Amino acid sequence: MANSNIDVETLNSFLRGELSAVETYRQALGHVENLRVKDQLEGCLQDHEQRVSSLRDRITKLGGTPSEGSGLWGTFAQLVQAGADALGEKAAIQALEQGEDHGLADYQRDIDKTHGEARRFVRTELIPAQKRTHDNLSRIKKTYH
Repeated sequence: MANSNIDVETLNSFLRGELSAVETYRQALGHVENLRVKDQLEGCLQDHEQRVSSLRDRITKLGGTPSEGSGLWGTFAQLVQAGADALGEKAAIQALEQGEDHGLADYQRDIDKTHGEARRFVRTELIPAQKRTHDNLSRIKKTYH
């Protein structure tokens, strides 16, 4: 039972990060005018929304209650994005990339806090999906060089 509680706590931490990513992408999309870039960013947003859904399902299956909000990470993301919005699309994309870097680092740092099926879920689903989104955003960023 103790492992299950730790797994729920860790997965909720990942969930808050994904909720923060969703919030940040939604904010950034409001400031991007390039339609091709906007479409690509919407794809990244959908990837994060899918991870939110998957995490909520997994937490519920473990008997936990999924977090409702992004917590401190959401506040931090809003501050970063607000600064980026004031500086334009390129800065907004760079802020999103920093968020993707942070998300990937969180998964890799905290995977060892999970156990059994929860660890398999993080290793085989969440981390590969986060890497794909990270790589997609890196390609988008090259549009601005």
